[in-house]
Amino acid sequence: MTQLEQSLQGLKYDDAGLIPAIIIDAATKQVLMMAYMNGQSLLETIQTGKTHFWSRSRKKYWMKGEESGHVQQVQAVYTDCDKDTLLIEVVQQGAACHEGFYSCFYRRLDEQGQWQVVGEPIFDPKSVYKKAK
Repeated sequence: MTQLEQSLQGLKYDDAGLIPAIIIDAATKQVLMMAYMNGQSLLETIQTGKTHFWSRSRKKYWMKGEESGHVQQVQAVYTDCDKDTLLIEVVQQGAACHEGFYSCFYRRLDEQGQWQVVGEPIFDPKSVYKKAK
């Protein structure tokens, strides 16, 4: 077992073998998205320098940008004090959100309790994905 594999074994995964990964813009520190990783997708992320995740709904691995071309170049990987959450700094090419926004966090709750869109879409998902949502 390599030193890297030993280090990754020290992380705390949930009962499904997953760990939350918060993805942020390396330059601005803006939160771009949150997704789940398991040991294999984290190892692939570190080895390739591009983010890979485990899709809980599709039950499969995926690389961010594999369909859209909007990849994330990993700059740094952190874990919190409990070793049960990851923070990954990336250089985002294009948009992080599958709905076309730079960040998945483009809605803000206003004083009346309504969700307001606070970002501008970068691309039209219907023109990028086979089955746009």
